[in-house]
Amino acid sequence: MKYKRILLKLSGEALAGGQGGGICPETISSLAEDIKAIHEMGVEIALVIGGGNIHRGVAGSTKGMDRTTSDHMGMLATVINSLALQDHLERVGVYTRVATAIEMSEIAEPYIRRRAVRHLEKKRVIIFAAGTGNPYFTTDTAAALRANEIDAEVILKATKVDGIYDTDPVGNPDAVKYDKLNYMDVLKQGIKVMDSTAISLCMDNELDIIVFNIFEKGNIKKVVEGASIGTIVTNN
Repeated sequence: MKYKRILLKLSGEALAGGQGGGICPETISSLAEDIKAIHEMGVEIALVIGGGNIHRGVAGSTKGMDRTTSDHMGMLATVINSLALQDHLERVGVYTRVATAIEMSEIAEPYIRRRAVRHLEKKRVIIFAAGTGNPYFTTDTAAALRANEIDAEVILKATKVDGIYDTDPVGNPDAVKYDKLNYMDVLKQGIKVMDSTAISLCMDNELDIIVFNIFEKGNIKKVVEGASIGTIVTNN
């Protein structure tokens, strides 16, 4: 294995599969099996999941909703997704804990860094929910923050395409894929891999990001083993 402790960042839309919104049971079951495969290899796994399949804070605010209220709704959406993935992981025999940035002790434990690290050491998967607990911060920023806090070796950014391109590959068949990018290039060119706050946090702490296609079966395992797939964003 190239990486022994990772943070996997999933979008909420990844859980929706092809149905456009909500949670697709078949998609989330497939994700759980892929995560189980690397867990059985001994990889320590943390996850951050977005909530865009249920509610996106920024989208709500553009339609007249108070931004803080809308972001809080988005945080709750991430908790729903986290509980759904926890359920599917435990169905396949992977012990999982959900830790939330907003206290809701009846359904999940509060995020405490030392406790989270201990869960990883005990080979439990941990899912960080409710973002950073603050409005105006995305789950990308939450992923960068938590990854640094738990000393993850890399952030695996799961997407629906196989890396970062110079233009949208869905709309442009001639789009050129990058195998490697420098953090400063991402910021200067405005490449939308993660928001600028998350990128800066990773750059300052020399934490690499690998962007890859989550929907190709076995890709998580390939990345963990060091295969050259997707796009790596690094300081080097």
